[in-house]
Formats: sequence, structure tokens, C-alpha cells
Amino acid sequence: MEEYGRQVVPPGAYGRYQMDGLMKKNRGKQGKKNQWADHLTARAKADNYPARSVYKLMEMQKKFQVMKNGDRVLDLGCAPGSWLIYAGEIVGKKGRAVGIDLNNVEVGLPDSADAFVGDVFHMDDQLAAAVGSGYNAVLSDMAPATTGRKDIDAARSFELCRTALETGCRLLVPGGNFVCKIFQGSDFKAFESSVKSYFSRHKLFKPESCRKSSKEIYIIGIGKE
Repeated sequence: MEEYGRQVVPPGAYGRYQMDGLMKKNRGKQGKKNQWADHLTARAKADNYPARSVYKLMEMQKKFQVMKNGDRVLDLGCAPGSWLIYAGEIVGKKGRAVGIDLNNVEVGLPDSADAFVGDVFHMDDQLAAAVGSGYNAVLSDMAPATTGRKDIDAARSFELCRTALETGCRLLVPGGNFVCKIFQGSDFKAFESSVKSYFSRHKLFKPESCRKSSKEIYIIGIGKE
């Protein structure tokens, strides 16, 4: 692979995970439900964010203060870039927000933010060196490419969450925070217990900006031990 930069695509990369803004569009008849989603999408565009998922993070930031000015923040599965942009705005010039995704982030980022193209599941030495460690917060809005089978989707979501937690525990400083989206399924309680064991406190939170019918929920670990 060539030298990592803000946007370098590794050979053979494929879409194993995707952000909320890139979830598959063919959802059948939605009727009035889409009007609500379209409102947030239009609002995100007006606010210069590439996806409406940013409002979920804004809600969590307002309630739990998972990031602060001067922090180092890692965003796993960062494309299309909404969370990374917002994290960069929060940490400011004295901080750093770093994102990793298999796909390019094709929007402009704040000076305090960088995006690396790579695989969260298999970070080679070069990517690991570029990403570094010592993070105050690790964020994951990763979601599997949905199949329509709730059991399969939940199992795939659990694997993404497990990887995100392992990464967070390895790269977070003591006292650091963790935010992770998970689809509720048979593995949900086990994952919640894992988060609980690594952090002094944990919260379950479903932002108002989530689709009401969605099975997704966010687990927030506060104060890595």
C-alpha cells in the first residue's frame, strides 16, 4: 500500500461497514416516514454536514459531554464525514479528530480533523502508526449493510461493536469516553456488560433524531478505568 495520507485507498478494500448516511436506500414504501428523514437531511445540508447522523452525536454531546476542546477523538467508520466534522469543531485547534473508513471522505474537513482510508478490522502497522493512541474519546456509528433479517443484522452489528470496543479499550486514555451504535438483538446484553466492565459508568441512549422504527441504540461508556 502507498503511504497513508488524508485519503489513500488500500488495494482490495470493500464496503464491510457503512455510516448511517450511506445505508441502503431501497427500503420500500415509506410514505410520511420519509418526510421526517428528509427534513433532517435537508437541515444537515443547510448546516454543511453530509448526513443527518450528525444530529445524533450532537444530542449525545449535549447530554453527556463526551468530547471537549483540546481532546483527541477517534471516529471509526467515519464516512461520509458528519461525525468527524462535528468532532473537529468541538476539539478545536488545540485538539485532533481522526477518522478511519474503507471509503473516502469527500467533504472538506476542519483543520483539526484528518481522515484515513483503511480497515478498522485489520489496521496494519502503517495505519496504526498514523492513527496513534492516547484518545480522549472513541466514536463508532458503524452499521452493517442491512439484509432485512433482524437477527442477521443484529449479529453483524455486534461484531462491529466488539471491534469498536476493543479498539477503544486499546487507544483510550484513562478517563476516556466511548460512544457506539448497536442494533438490539440477542447479543445486546452481553455487549452492554462488556462496556460496563471497562468504564466507570455507562448509559443507553436513543437520540430523538433516530428513526422511531429503528432498532439502533447507542451505548455510552464514560470514564475508562
